[in-house]
Amino acid sequence: MLLFTPGPTPVPESVRKAMAEETIHHRTPEFEAIFARARKALFHLMKTDEVVMLASTGTGAMEAAVTNLCRDTLLNINAGKFGERFGKIAQAHGLRNVELKYGWDTPAEVEDVLDALQENPRIDAIAIQISESAGGLRHPVEAIAAAVKEARPDVMIIADGITAVGVERIDVTHIDALLAGSQKALMLPPGLAVIGLSHAAVEKIGAGKGYYFNLATEIKKQRANTTAWTAATTLVIGLEAVLSEIDSQGVESLYDETARRGAATRAALEAIGLHIYPKTPAPSMTTIDDENANEIRTLLKNEFDVNVAGGQDHLKGKIFRINHMGLIKPYEMAWVVNAVEVALDQLGRRTYDGTAGKVFNEIFFGLSV
Repeated sequence: MLLFTPGPTPVPESVRKAMAEETIHHRTPEFEAIFARARKALFHLMKTDEVVMLASTGTGAMEAAVTNLCRDTLLNINAGKFGERFGKIAQAHGLRNVELKYGWDTPAEVEDVLDALQENPRIDAIAIQISESAGGLRHPVEAIAAAVKEARPDVMIIADGITAVGVERIDVTHIDALLAGSQKALMLPPGLAVIGLSHAAVEKIGAGKGYYFNLATEIKKQRANTTAWTAATTLVIGLEAVLSEIDSQGVESLYDETARRGAATRAALEAIGLHIYPKTPAPSMTTIDDENANEIRTLLKNEFDVNVAGGQDHLKGKIFRINHMGLIKPYEMAWVVNAVEVALDQLGRRTYDGTAGKVFNEIFFGLSV
């Protein structure tokens, strides 16, 4: 079965082998050396002033960022399940919450954010997804962050990069917390989260908040190549291995290939009459809205051994999402778009003629049309 859901993503064989070695204790010089190498590689990937690893899913990183960087009022951008989650986290911790709500296909606008800041001077942190995976939407996070910092330099910008880190170049100049999760573009099993922090964020964290998710405690420990609590040893070992593999290919090469894969997939599916759902698609996935979304997903899984994701809430049964994150072979992606075209033929929608595969290859490999 080809796993093409936007998380979890397939774990490369070399990484699985690295994680299959003997378990080692987390309070040993051997593990500290592995942790140090993984941490150094994370700085190279995320380009932030500080990095922290947490033994949790991405939601733990979201909660840690909110509780440590928001003291009064959080502005969250809600254009999907995960943007909504930021607001719920703030409310669960007794913080004030202001929400800007958009359709799941619609990116946030800079002016809306600035207006919200003007109307709510108590806002001291903004939380937004770079890639809102509920609909495959890309928000203009860098532009929003730059405008906010010009208006209110004290406001912390929390950017959920869980389906963006390792996918595309992210300008972190005005971002204070950049979040990542292991089961997405980092190509690991779930259970490890990463937060990249700015100097301003580290200063605001101060003594930190909370207990397990106290980032001040973790920063102090991780600068000494250990963790405050039990480390996710196997996942950190896997992280070092996968970052080494990315480095051997070159991260810029990975970004370029992911972008070409996404562009080729979207063009291929549009060429056979399908519609791209979000107004600004994220490079991490292709999202199609279609009346036969469920039937297409079922055919892909049962007939072609391709597992893609569906939608949630009001989009359940109305969309399907195809992953582009990680080290995906071109022939696998070509198989997926070809399978979608065959599925449309089986549904009586159009006669199969190989258009999807042809368009994918022309764009991905830069062939002359």
